[in-house]
Amino acid sequence: MCLRHCDENSVNIAAGEPDPALHRFWEVTILKVSVPSDGRRTSVSRAGTIDWRVVFSSRATLDRQRRMQRAEQRSFLVAPLLTVVRSVFSVAFPSDCRICSLPLTNISRLPVCEECLDSVEPIRAPQCVQCGERLLPSQLLVGDGRCQGCREFEPEFDRAVSFGEYAGALRGLIHLLKYDGVLPAAPVLGRLLAKAIAQLGRLDEAIPLLVPVPLHSSKRGERGFNQAELIVRHAVKCLPQRMEVAPVLKRRRATHSQVGLTREERIANMRGAFRVTDPERVKGCTVIVVDDVMTTGTTISECARVLKKAGAERVWAATVARTLKEAALPVTVERRNEEESEAAEMAVSV
Repeated sequence: MCLRHCDENSVNIAAGEPDPALHRFWEVTILKVSVPSDGRRTSVSRAGTIDWRVVFSSRATLDRQRRMQRAEQRSFLVAPLLTVVRSVFSVAFPSDCRICSLPLTNISRLPVCEECLDSVEPIRAPQCVQCGERLLPSQLLVGDGRCQGCREFEPEFDRAVSFGEYAGALRGLIHLLKYDGVLPAAPVLGRLLAKAIAQLGRLDEAIPLLVPVPLHSSKRGERGFNQAELIVRHAVKCLPQRMEVAPVLKRRRATHSQVGLTREERIANMRGAFRVTDPERVKGCTVIVVDDVMTTGTTISECARVLKKAGAERVWAATVARTLKEAALPVTVERRNEEESEAAEMAVSV
């Protein structure tokens, strides 16, 4: 057997065409001796090649593979440790979700479970184009997209937007901040307020002003903070467009509760309750009045009135949540038949 070594890489380099992968092969010649029946010896030669390639990986690729392996090893080791720590925490410091009362399994400054946070959803019902109130089915077919209240008592603000309905987990989050002083709820509500402000679209004017609805000094001293101002300062960090927080409103007097009042009584109750502390700052600007909750819009409308009187060019409103009227959905034929059957059964039983 005869071996002959060849190196294609040397040939390519000599030709000015270097090959990044080294390609070698050996040429093999095999001599086979055979003895036939007549006793004479003959030889037969057969040639072949043995071919292999040696491919060199770059150092960066090897380093990347090593880093990925180390990361997988760390995650494999740390994941059970985190599970143990969370379990020990839930046993040593038992706590329940402040909204649904189920036991908390995660370490968090906000005592709310992930299921409750995930249940907070934006408003998807048809809304008034001005105040954001829920529109009844009959109002969807006629009119200019505004609710009956805006047509009868047109608000001072040009448009109001809200993220979600004031109910369920969203209502619970706002209560945790306002009445229980759970300050870690403010960043969560701030992100929701930023989504509501984004519904207004990009403003091409000068830097818009975000004006929080103020509390009376007695209420602020009792609570220790203004929830609207806390929320908007977190929201401004999440906005794609630069906006400026401007607390230029001051509440002159404490107002009575609006519960149980008619619309006329609400307007009279809020009349003259606010004043602008720096009229030059709002003059000719676009202003967005922000608050945590909007009910009838009377408070925000009074804020918009005094801001426009001070020279604001346009006033919008944005809140985290809004109370919505229940839509009067039509009763289906099946449901009507079920109600009639139940009524007939009750009449027979009596």
